[in-house]
Amino acid sequence: MNFCKKCVMPDTKPDLHFDEEGICDACRSQEMKDKKIDWKQREKEFLELIKKHKKHPVYDCVIGVSGGKDSTFQVLKILELGLNPLCVCFEPSIPTKIGKKNLANLNNLGVDLIHIKRNPKVYKILSKEAFIRTGDNEWQNHLGIFTSAPRIAVNFNIPLIIWGESPQIEYGGPASSKEKNILGREWLEEFGGLLGNRISDMIGVDGLKEKDLYFYTYPSDEELKRVGVTGLFLGYYFKWDYKINLQIAQKYGFSTSDRPVETTYENFENLDCYSNHLHDYLKYLKYGFGRASDNACLDIRLGYITREEGIRLVNKYDGKPPKKAIKKYLEWSGFSKEEFQKILDSFTNKKIFKCDEKGNFLKDIDGSLIRKEECILK
Repeated sequence: MNFCKKCVMPDTKPDLHFDEEGICDACRSQEMKDKKIDWKQREKEFLELIKKHKKHPVYDCVIGVSGGKDSTFQVLKILELGLNPLCVCFEPSIPTKIGKKNLANLNNLGVDLIHIKRNPKVYKILSKEAFIRTGDNEWQNHLGIFTSAPRIAVNFNIPLIIWGESPQIEYGGPASSKEKNILGREWLEEFGGLLGNRISDMIGVDGLKEKDLYFYTYPSDEELKRVGVTGLFLGYYFKWDYKINLQIAQKYGFSTSDRPVETTYENFENLDCYSNHLHDYLKYLKYGFGRASDNACLDIRLGYITREEGIRLVNKYDGKPPKKAIKKYLEWSGFSKEEFQKILDSFTNKKIFKCDEKGNFLKDIDGSLIRKEECILK
């Protein structure tokens, strides 16, 4: 494994490019954000687009929300601009008390909120099958987030959807994607984390029918064209800094945990759902980096910590199994410990983690996998 010379992201991250100096394109993107983009001009472009798409008599846009710091910031920013959003929340897998509190707080900012309480039987079938197929226990939730907002936009005849940060600008990805300000079907299928599995592939699983998958299916081109639906990344038009977003959200009632969450050193990430921490752990098993690496990279790029501090934090927090999240997931899903571990092992990267002579993964006393020497961040 090679690690970025500026941050701590490894080259195992899908779609991440390293230049000849050994610096990842996410760090180069941050340099572009800091030095080359005219943010005043981008804001003017955004306000012009708002005027162009303002066709609904009540709502100016749809915003997909979770109640987290970023969606709270999105809503606050849109309200600050004098717009009236219709917010949509696709229910998380295993909701937490603090997550419910933060969603209620977002609602109380003064917006209408549609909370989609998805069919739990259909959702669990999708979750278990996707976990087996893709090694992602949150596949169906991420899909539901990206498809339910367009569904509501079509059904309410609201042309504009406002999304949060552009993942390719903030976290790295193909250079051609960085100038794309739109999230649509093409972006979802290429960058949305579907891992080669489409919702149409789920028809027939445990008797699932097409009509059961309505809120997981992107609207047709005819529906989108009729309403003129366009999805824009707010982070393309306004400079994104997750720590500043957090401060603003806290000022307006957003609550953090009293301790760091299981997969990182921060206390404000993925507070709405226990299952998200398992999702982060699975990323670590596949690619050798988890949520602590994500946070450290952002903090380094934004100037909050040094690379040396990032290395220390990643080595301390990445890779520990999120025991509480796993316990909650096993209770919710119905998988046995043996079934669950077999699925984890099937997606664990043998090029990164050590095995014994029988092919079994070696673990430390706390249950953490042992990395090969050449895959340790130094």
